[in-house]
Amino acid sequence: MSTAIGSSLDADKALRRLVRLMVPALADWCAADLLEGGTVRRVSAAGRKAGQPATDLPWALPVTSHARLARVLLGAGPMLLTGLTARGRARDATHRRELEEFERLGAHTAIMASVRARGNVLGALTLVTNTPDRSLTEEDLPWVEDLAHRVGLAIDNARLYLLQKQMAQRMQLSLLPRLPDIAPLGVAARYAPARESSEVGGDWYDCFRLADGAPALVIGDIAGHDLKAAVQMSQVRNMTRALAWDREGPPSEIVGRLDQALDGVGEGVVATMVLARVEVSAPGHWRLRWTNAGHPPPLLVTRAGEARFLKDGHDHLLGVDVERARPDACEPLPPESTVLFYTDGLIERRTESLDRGMTRLRQQTIALSDLDIDTFCDKLLSMARADHEDDIAVIALRLPPATATARFRNARRPGGACREAVNLRRAGSDGCGRSSRRARPRGRPNLPEPG
Repeated sequence: MSTAIGSSLDADKALRRLVRLMVPALADWCAADLLEGGTVRRVSAAGRKAGQPATDLPWALPVTSHARLARVLLGAGPMLLTGLTARGRARDATHRRELEEFERLGAHTAIMASVRARGNVLGALTLVTNTPDRSLTEEDLPWVEDLAHRVGLAIDNARLYLLQKQMAQRMQLSLLPRLPDIAPLGVAARYAPARESSEVGGDWYDCFRLADGAPALVIGDIAGHDLKAAVQMSQVRNMTRALAWDREGPPSEIVGRLDQALDGVGEGVVATMVLARVEVSAPGHWRLRWTNAGHPPPLLVTRAGEARFLKDGHDHLLGVDVERARPDACEPLPPESTVLFYTDGLIERRTESLDRGMTRLRQQTIALSDLDIDTFCDKLLSMARADHEDDIAVIALRLPPATATARFRNARRPGGACREAVNLRRAGSDGCGRSSRRARPRGRPNLPEPG
């Protein structure tokens, strides 16, 4: 019985399992009721005869009723009941309904016990026998009371776990940013906590405008599933924003300075991330420039239904080697294409290889390529396993049609000019050069205007 009660953190599921085990081993009929505020809800009932496992609608608990169940839910008991079918003795409506139920069940004896935990009544457990040879007696009261006490502790633990999980998820969601308007580009993001985790994690996404007006997108994952991971995630996200705004430069330079900052403050962060910026290469043409610190590669999905991972620009995790310059990568973005950034919870499953998970993601995004960006993210998350074991964070960028113009509403740096986008390197018509690992000066580069 203890295994049945304590094997689930879902209180209703544990009670249904217990009730099924009680019949017919120890009773001919059994019911479990929970007290929720001032309302009584019958969670489960099971009986040996057809039609017996009926469950009642929730009902308000009267504080003055003579019904035994009402008295037990108010703290009395445990009670041994005999002579249960004399409806003429009913003294109020709730009492009458209780006696009618016992008559319908053909009850001979019954025991009702309060389900308690930490001094509070949470519900009631009722056992009924139908024949004299299975009569419940005074000797059965102690073990039924002990069983009800164990049930109460299991229910209270399940409720505390649920409360902790809800609080952790609210905290995680409160740390995630509000997405800005980066029209004519579209952006959407989603976060889904691990189904069985009661702790916060380190997955995050971000989108913000750089000082030159170009949109920046970030996806990241701090190792761990605890409060420390959530705190570190918030610190890394805020440091990334500050360093990206402080000085214009390619993503690799920004993440390089983040490496040095994390090393300097001694946080001991183990993390992966992708930092990308969207640039205008020519009127109506866009490109993505990014660096990847040990994170799963972004996925580019065209409107025509082609998809491939952007594996360039991949390098070591954050904070591993602060002296080594990071690479940048650059990719032209077709009109109406989608770039998906995600954390590993979207692709990892215990029963399959990582390559299989990435193939599955590519196939799913191809099928969703013609949907609007919000529906795209919703559908993608709905395709994840309901019991996924890790948090999932995604942020998706949608390119406008070729006719859309790139006029960002830029922020203006004090003493500087407002520009549409910064072309950090120029090579050919798309403005994308090859990935580079050259060390870059830490000062502000001389940045040409987009041509």
